[in-house]
Amino acid sequence: MTLELYGHPFSSYCQKALIAFYENDIPFEWRLLSPDHPENGAAFAALWPIGKFPVLAEGGRRVMEATVIIEYLGLHHPGPVRLIPDDLKVALKVWMMDRIFDNYVTTPQGRLVSEALRPPGMADPYGAAQAKALLDTAYRWLEGELKGHEWAVGDDFTLADCSAAPALFYADWTHPIGDEFTTLKAYRQRLLARPSFARAVDEARQYRPLFPLGAPDRD
Repeated sequence: MTLELYGHPFSSYCQKALIAFYENDIPFEWRLLSPDHPENGAAFAALWPIGKFPVLAEGGRRVMEATVIIEYLGLHHPGPVRLIPDDLKVALKVWMMDRIFDNYVTTPQGRLVSEALRPPGMADPYGAAQAKALLDTAYRWLEGELKGHEWAVGDDFTLADCSAAPALFYADWTHPIGDEFTTLKAYRQRLLARPSFARAVDEARQYRPLFPLGAPDRD
């Protein structure tokens, strides 16, 4: 059956899922969610009224949330790159790091982007300050946690790195990672050099003018 992915290539969570597709060369069909494709929007609304993407459809199955999509691909379309380790003790660390990148990097980063989109007179400087403080704390913690190994959990590329790649990519645009965090910055560069993520970044490059804080002229 055909795998159909509903989303947008500039979305961090869509990029997270795309990395898993590209790591194992899993074929799929894009169902781009944009004003130019209203038919995809209608089908998407029927699949998932909450309206958050990505959503994966295969036959009568529908899978929501990027982490679960990656798990689904590992179960039903396995490839040579095992993004969830067989060793459950290692897998537990992978799942933990996945949640840390989503909750404490992507979430505050998204809050700052949302702040930039507020109408005049509706700014929330306290909320923005909280988001920046959380990112600074996450950067500091990750700097220590990532020392001594290539990827988020040891020397194998996993689900945690699928989460980390777009999280750190956009976070550094939004609230730059300080120069003192040399380990974290080097890890971000390794993620950008990973072919699967580099492909996702290149496919979204045309949408950079949409970034409300102004996409930096790098990466």
